[in-house]
Amino acid sequence: MSSIKYHSGDITKLKVDAIVNAANTSLLGGGGVDGAIHRAAGPGLLDECRTLHGCRTGEAKITGGYNLPAAHVIHTVGPIYGGRTSDPEDLRNCYWNSLEVAKANDLHSIAFPGISTGVYGYPKKDAARIALTTVMEWLEKNAGYEMDITIVNFNEADYLVYQTVAAELT
Repeated sequence: MSSIKYHSGDITKLKVDAIVNAANTSLLGGGGVDGAIHRAAGPGLLDECRTLHGCRTGEAKITGGYNLPAAHVIHTVGPIYGGRTSDPEDLRNCYWNSLEVAKANDLHSIAFPGISTGVYGYPKKDAARIALTTVMEWLEKNAGYEMDITIVNFNEADYLVYQTVAAELT
């Protein structure tokens, strides 16, 4: 039975098949979640990311997890929020394509951060609604594939935003 769970804390500490990295287009590390994942995984992650030759907005690519409890990292590049009509679809693609990469690699548990909600400036409630509706749609479309999804928020305020949106969607 697939599930969606919510967690407030550090995504780098979770023992799941894959954690999702809210990466930049270079995939070579940065600030926020991206920097934390690279620091926790160690230099092997950066070395493997160099071989991927970057990633476009909305796409997803997979690497090993190295020193993380997670076996893999799925890197996806969220949109830098600008109020464009393409922003919601780009963000949706991050979640959808990350789940597709997980399924293609026979992974059954995945943890997502709030993609694009940090320095990329996506309004948190809007981003939460896109994230949750997308993962619910994916689970429905892939009903025969077991996937445990954890939505991870680094702080309590963001966690409460996701709880509020989840309650509105049910």
